[in-house]
Amino acid sequence: MDVMDPDSIDAGRGLERELTLMARHTALVSQWRMPDRALDRSAYLLLSRLEIGEPMTLRELSEAFGLDVSTVNRQTAALVRQGLAERIVDAEGGTARRLRPTERGLAALRSDRDQNVEGVTSLVADWDDQDRRDLVTLLRKLNEKIEERQGLNWPRD
Repeated sequence: MDVMDPDSIDAGRGLERELTLMARHTALVSQWRMPDRALDRSAYLLLSRLEIGEPMTLRELSEAFGLDVSTVNRQTAALVRQGLAERIVDAEGGTARRLRPTERGLAALRSDRDQNVEGVTSLVADWDDQDRRDLVTLLRKLNEKIEERQGLNWPRD
C-alpha cells in the first residue's frame, strides 16, 4: 500500500475545499443575477458552446455536455421558444435537425458575457498581471485534465 505524503494530502484537501467554495460562490452569484441578465445558466452554457462551432444536433450537444438527450432537448426547446436559437436542416443531408444561435441569442450571450467579464475582472483588479495570467493558466490546465478524463474536449478560441 502506498503512503501519501502528508503535504500532498493537505494540498489535495485545500484544493478540494477551494473548488467547493468556488462552486458555492458561483451558485450564489447566479441566484443574485441582475435583472438585466438575459440568460439562465443552461442557456448561457448552450449558447456559449454553439457560438464557437458549427450548428449541432441534440445528440452532439448531449455528448458535449455529458447530459441525457432529454435534458438537452428540454433546454434547447426553451432557447427556441425564446427566439435565442433556431433549428435548421442539416446541410450534410442528415435527418436530425441542428441547432444554431440566432442574432438575438448571440446578442444576449455577448451582453451577459460582458457583465461576467466585468464582474470577474473587478475581483482580481488589485492582483498583479502575473497572478492573473497564472490563475487563467492553472484553471485551463485543471479544466483540460477534467476534459481528458471525461473524454470531452471543450473547444477554445
